[in-house]
Amino acid sequence: MGSNLIIGIIIGLAIIAAALYLVGYFMRKKNQERLKKLEERKEAWFDLPIVEEIDEVRKMHLVGQSQNTFREWNQKWNDVYINDFAELESQIFEVESQNETFRLFQSKAAIEAAEKTMDEMEASAEEVQLGLKELRETEERNSLAVQQALDIFEELKKELQENNDQFGPALPEIQKQVKNVELEFTQFVTLNTSGDPVEAREVLDDAEANTYKVQATIQKIPSIFEELSATFPGQIDELEETYQTMMDEDVVLPEEDFEERLEQIRRRVTHALEDLEKVELETVETANKETAEKIDELYSILEKEFNARQYVEKNRKLIAEFIQHAAANNHQLMVELDHTSQSYTLNNNELGRARGFQTEIEELERRNRNLEPMIDKHQIAFSEVEVFYQDAYKVLEDIEAKQVEIGNDLQELRKGEKVAQDRIEEYEFRLRGFKRYVEHQRLPGLPSDYLEFFFIATDRVEELSRSLNQIRINMTDINKLVALCDEDMISLDEKTNDLVDAAALTEQMMQYANRYRHTHADVKEAIEISYDLFNKEFRYQDALDEIGTALERVEPGAFKRIEDFYFNNRDLA
Repeated sequence: MGSNLIIGIIIGLAIIAAALYLVGYFMRKKNQERLKKLEERKEAWFDLPIVEEIDEVRKMHLVGQSQNTFREWNQKWNDVYINDFAELESQIFEVESQNETFRLFQSKAAIEAAEKTMDEMEASAEEVQLGLKELRETEERNSLAVQQALDIFEELKKELQENNDQFGPALPEIQKQVKNVELEFTQFVTLNTSGDPVEAREVLDDAEANTYKVQATIQKIPSIFEELSATFPGQIDELEETYQTMMDEDVVLPEEDFEERLEQIRRRVTHALEDLEKVELETVETANKETAEKIDELYSILEKEFNARQYVEKNRKLIAEFIQHAAANNHQLMVELDHTSQSYTLNNNELGRARGFQTEIEELERRNRNLEPMIDKHQIAFSEVEVFYQDAYKVLEDIEAKQVEIGNDLQELRKGEKVAQDRIEEYEFRLRGFKRYVEHQRLPGLPSDYLEFFFIATDRVEELSRSLNQIRINMTDINKLVALCDEDMISLDEKTNDLVDAAALTEQMMQYANRYRHTHADVKEAIEISYDLFNKEFRYQDALDEIGTALERVEPGAFKRIEDFYFNNRDLA
């Protein structure tokens, strides 16, 4: 029993030892793998071309701020290369030693420290490389920028040399500005070649800005100078020549200060050339815009007078003829009004309006007569005469339209009279027709209200006839009477039909109701009342209502049936 225990203990210890060995083996192997990767990272870091990059930048002979920046990056690299690299080597040696002696946990902590050092070294190397790259690219950007700016600058100098006549008095100042830009480029080149690209960049920025500013100025000046040296002077000469020609032809301008305004424009051009000499372009551009507007105003004055002259020459005879034509028409209209007023009452102040036309026409004729000698003696501007002619045309056209309107109204008076005469015959015919129709019904008599309305309608027709037979007829009153007579005929037609229908229906209702006369006392009574209303008082509608109500009580629907039959067979009645 004791031997077995001992053997078991020995076997257990052997298993534990084997397990520990295996754990140690795998930990040692893993540490070796991490150490191998660390060595590979160290070799890659060591092979970085940072030393060559530093030498490349050093050959650029940087100075000033650029040199200070380079020294900072160079010192950072030296610190990493000397101190951090030595620290890494020491940490790697410690890892190897501890790993060989199976101090595995200490080895793991040491390798983690070494990996952290490697991370920092790689980050520092990357930072140094980026800094060196920025210094190189700054130098390259400066070189590219200066080349672009210099290309533009060379084009400007070429433009000045080849087209210096396009810049007029501004040429000396432009040449001075170009020279100043050239000095800035020279300063830039000096700083850049001496190794200070940062400071050189500041100078280059100024040189570039001034280059583009001069470029914009050079692009504007030729067109501005063209206006001042050719366009405006040519227009001034043309205005002066045209003005003189018109004066030689005794044309009168409404503006008396034309020559003074022309001289003011000349002085403006002179002052603008002086400002152009100082390259004050905004001032010159504003002045040129105003000058162009003032020149356009003078052109408008001459053009307006030239066109007015043509208009007056074309319409001078026509306006006189139009005035005479309007006067003749108005005279004829007044004669016609006088003749018409003997037969008709004029209700729209036609005579007063025609006299007003005459006054307007006489005023136009007077003004035109006064203008004639002024035109012949060149004492008035054609534009003023044109305004009068145009206003006169409007007045005369308005008068002519109103004359035609009054003439049409006079014709309508005669037509209206003829229509009214024809309507009287129609009304009389219809009145006779109503009378014959009622007589044909052989009624015992007619209601007083119907007779009263019939007589009113008859009297109205007679009144219309009397109005038409007067020496001077009033068509406004006659037209009102015609309208009333029309209404009377419509109403009388309705009343006649209602009267006849009520009488006929009453008779039919009474005949039908006789069948209930001996069986229904109320029907008998209704028949007697209806009979009296019908034959004694001639109240046919009341009689119908009385008998119809009684019949409806004893035989519902009878009234409607008899009524429908009557209207459906009315032509047989």
